[in-house]
Amino acid sequence: MTLLLTLSASAAFASPEDDYIAARDKAIADITAQESANTAIETIDAQNEKALADLQQRLATILGPLSVKDFPATGTMNIESLNASDIGYGMLDGLRYAQSDDSPSIVASTRGLTERWLKSKSAETEADFKLPTDIGAALKLDNFYTQAIGSDAAFSGTLDFSLKKPDGADMVVARLGGWTQDVGPIYDQRVVVAVVKGDRVLIAEASASPAVPKIAACDSIWAAADAAAQKTQQENQGSDQEDSSASDPANAAWEKGDADYRACMAQRLPGDPSFPALLKQAQGLADSMAGK
Repeated sequence: MTLLLTLSASAAFASPEDDYIAARDKAIADITAQESANTAIETIDAQNEKALADLQQRLATILGPLSVKDFPATGTMNIESLNASDIGYGMLDGLRYAQSDDSPSIVASTRGLTERWLKSKSAETEADFKLPTDIGAALKLDNFYTQAIGSDAAFSGTLDFSLKKPDGADMVVARLGGWTQDVGPIYDQRVVVAVVKGDRVLIAEASASPAVPKIAACDSIWAAADAAAQKTQQENQGSDQEDSSASDPANAAWEKGDADYRACMAQRLPGDPSFPALLKQAQGLADSMAGK
């Protein structure tokens, strides 16, 4: 009898977040089992969509309506798939709010769900996927945004904005960067702002306005690195080396050129006439999310 009472009490005190995590994990396990049983992909996709709709409703109940100017009150599931074989699997548990696919967006989660998600990422064995458990530390990393709010590209930061923390906010991190599948300049730059306030974690993303200008000195750094890397690659292709290590020097040159280019942009962009407007855009997003 005592055991039954204990189990009943535990179930009674399960939080909505606990229920959400349990439902999510069960859905993932069911889909994994279906894949192992070679179930038709149409059946798996239908199961995936049904489970995502259920999780979206659970999150809507947990989060309540969003109240940020110029953003809709209701959101859609941030996680794009519960099938580990699909792009968009394993993203941050939260809802995405946007007027359209091309408009600014906000991903909202809770501190508890974000901490659970980070804990799971801290256990990753591959360095590229491993994240710290501390929210403040994670928000400063490119890999956080790649895994939390991206699906088919990696986030590459250009610089961090220094913002005034809005009243009532516990934390604010603002970054300029872009999404890419390769190294080199990203001319479609995005302003990404994360605000932690109470139990809420909000991450806004918008196209940089005005557009980030090209800076000739930085473009020259990349052009020189790209030319050197291509030359090295051509020389290695003409050698007798057959293993993959033949391309390592070229890849290293591209990666260094990419890092040097971004360092140049971070150094020179704050002196460009466009920078005050970019800083104002980031501050405005932070203030709006904090309810200022």
